[in-house]
Amino acid sequence: MIQEQKFPTPAKYKDEFPFLKEVDSLALANAQIHLQNAYKNFFEGRAEFPRFKSKKKKQSYTTNMVNGNIKLENGHIKLPKIKKPIKLKQHREIPADYKIKSCTISKTKTGKYYISILTEYEKDIQSVKIQKVVGLDFAMDGLYVESEQGEKANYPRYYRQALDKLAKAQRILSRRKKGSARWEKQRLKVAKLHEKTANQRRDFLHHKSKELAITYDAVIIEDLDMKGMSQALNFGKSVHDNGWGMFTSFLEYKLKEQGKQLVQIDKWFPSTKKCSCCGKEKEMPLSERVYECSCGFVLDRDHNSAINIRNEGLRLLA
Repeated sequence: MIQEQKFPTPAKYKDEFPFLKEVDSLALANAQIHLQNAYKNFFEGRAEFPRFKSKKKKQSYTTNMVNGNIKLENGHIKLPKIKKPIKLKQHREIPADYKIKSCTISKTKTGKYYISILTEYEKDIQSVKIQKVVGLDFAMDGLYVESEQGEKANYPRYYRQALDKLAKAQRILSRRKKGSARWEKQRLKVAKLHEKTANQRRDFLHHKSKELAITYDAVIIEDLDMKGMSQALNFGKSVHDNGWGMFTSFLEYKLKEQGKQLVQIDKWFPSTKKCSCCGKEKEMPLSERVYECSCGFVLDRDHNSAINIRNEGLRLLA
């Protein structure tokens, strides 16, 4: 007979580690659940071996709503283990008749605090009849090229723009004595530059994904392995600066809210090699930016690929 393995609860360690009493029990329980999931993912081959949470990265914890321990009213939020309600700047309204499920409180490297509130509410989402469809081909220099007019998103490459300032600020930081007041002041300057770049990128991706979600009923993209692409092609900065993974996440939930679809085609589909006019395939090295087919068809490489992605998506939708 196989017995279920029982793990010790966080309460067992409170006497040995008094700082555990500073947070509520639900936050500790969530930390334990996250650890168990991390080990499960490791043993099932989905992730690497779990590592200790580093203070160098963003600090955060999650707590759950139980018996009204979290309240949101009059521009303030009440959290467990905190006596007074905390004033907050709410960036958007929560729909009526909502239920708070959990809250995640995080602190950035620049010392700012954010709270992400998970809510549950009813919303009637009607499926939209698919009429307008667009294919997007990932572009290293502009985020994507769309299939209709061959237009690029023209991503401003915020990280590349900030590289000189970042390099200068990082050099000054490296000359400071770690832990000193001047080191902390310079560390904050570096952190602010990184945070500004991340915020600019996130804002741009939100606007572009919203624009596509409003205009089209279905968006077709490739299921790309961005990490593998950045390592194999040595385009790490360019690939990660675009934030393609974040963009597709934004696009997916914005389309889903309207009853629309995001379709991902197989990453091995030969969108670049295939002629969108006659269907023939040929090898296309990265140096060739124009697709020229033996049938006489000539088109920009990325635009041709975007059309192929759109056609494959339409086939899957049919």
